[in-house]
Amino acid sequence: MRRVGKRCLALGWVLGVVVTAGGASGCGVLTSSGDDDDPITVGTADPVDTLDPAGAYDAGSWGLYSNVFQSLLTFKAESPKPVPDAAKQCAFSNDELLTYVCELRSGLRFASGRDITARDVKFSFDRLATIRDPRGPMPLLTSLKSVETKGEDTVVFHLSSPDATFPYKIATGAGSIVDSKEYSPTKLRTGDEVSGSGPYVLKKYEHEKVAELRPNGKYKGAIKQSGKPVTVRYFKDAEQLRDAWKKHDVDVAARQLPPAYVRSLSAGDSSVKVMENPGATTGNLVFNLRKDSPLRNPAIRRAIAAAVDRGELARKAHSRTVEPLYSLIPKGVTSHNTAFYDAYPEPSKEQARTLLQNAGVNTPVDFSMAYAPGSAAKAEGEELKAQLEATGLFKVTFKQYPWDEFQSGFNKGDYDAYGIIWYPDFLDAETFVSPLIGAQSTLHNGYRNERVETLIRETQNTPQRDRGVWDFREIQNIVARDIPILPLWQGKDIVVSKDSIAGTQFLSEGNGMWRLWELGRI
Repeated sequence: MRRVGKRCLALGWVLGVVVTAGGASGCGVLTSSGDDDDPITVGTADPVDTLDPAGAYDAGSWGLYSNVFQSLLTFKAESPKPVPDAAKQCAFSNDELLTYVCELRSGLRFASGRDITARDVKFSFDRLATIRDPRGPMPLLTSLKSVETKGEDTVVFHLSSPDATFPYKIATGAGSIVDSKEYSPTKLRTGDEVSGSGPYVLKKYEHEKVAELRPNGKYKGAIKQSGKPVTVRYFKDAEQLRDAWKKHDVDVAARQLPPAYVRSLSAGDSSVKVMENPGATTGNLVFNLRKDSPLRNPAIRRAIAAAVDRGELARKAHSRTVEPLYSLIPKGVTSHNTAFYDAYPEPSKEQARTLLQNAGVNTPVDFSMAYAPGSAAKAEGEELKAQLEATGLFKVTFKQYPWDEFQSGFNKGDYDAYGIIWYPDFLDAETFVSPLIGAQSTLHNGYRNERVETLIRETQNTPQRDRGVWDFREIQNIVARDIPILPLWQGKDIVVSKDSIAGTQFLSEGNGMWRLWELGRI
């Protein structure tokens, strides 16, 4: 999932495949805690792109979706495997991993009161494929061929190729079930209304300002207990979020606080709780490989990789709240390697110059680099620019853009390079590979490698996820050679709250999901 300049589990776990997800564990209707309770206020600098799940594949949007929409499966706290939510049970029909069948729970209703049927589930997936918005989640569902229904409560997914991680994918925001009576099958829904069946109802929404959530008494799924009323406040940038936190305007600050401020809190204040959990969030520089980009030449991308000093980037731009990353798949996730360190062990102006000279490239190489707002986006962009220009080999034009403008720009290929923060959809190597460097990559940078495509299909055909290690490592070695994307750092998942707020350890696990219902007052 992207969060551009764009998801606490023990990352060493090896994820298994949900071949069966039987039973109705956690089934029960939530009872509203009442709108009279003082809402818990959560502040964030991660914006919501759109309220329509067919048009967003970013952490801010998916954080809201996981509360107002329901998927067939979901992820419970401290468990890497998806469990039934709207579904009563799901399973692959055989060992070929080409047909996945889900049976719905009985009594499911949208917040409007309308019954949910298998037709609504099919409709929700069909419209993703029909609309195919460039900002949407279709890069996550490349293996999905078609969806059919059997009766009112059974949904059958037909896959174009075996995909052992398909259950994980439909447990994300990409699997959000929408009301077929209220959403168009061919275009995104506009406005500030949501028709979902999640644990919360969206009572009020102002884009980039506020989302007021109240417990949904009609919800029936994996969550056993009702949450408290929650108000999410959206801030323009990390500094505004910090200022709101310092003035006690929010009870919880999640995502995008300035790194230096986070570091100052880590020493601890008895009135403040800082949840700092190991995470698989990665920071990357994406290169435009389209024919009109100056970075289409691989020698230039390799020279940039040779020149970048990740240690200085982590120290200066991120106040040591992140650590250098030398592979596409981060440390702690099965299949991680150090492909970029093996190729470029130390920052080297000489190696960069040799790469350019051998390729006959005139210097300085002039290119543009873009970032959207973020906790350290400006500092990171300026540090990268300074490092590259200090070699005398590059001339970098760095600019930040508002989120909406930025997304539109990189989708169209307007930038030669751009920075992203990637939150994994789920904790498996697949989520760092297929959506980023696959043929239908969400990065829209023009990269395609047939060997990589073959290896991706082979890893998806492996139910025992640890058996795909060598294929994933070969993919990372190819990426370190082709460099369509340059991994820079790996970050932690940090949530800051008042000491009177409970449940913050369960709010976020480094992916796009927010469990707002876990929050409460002590």
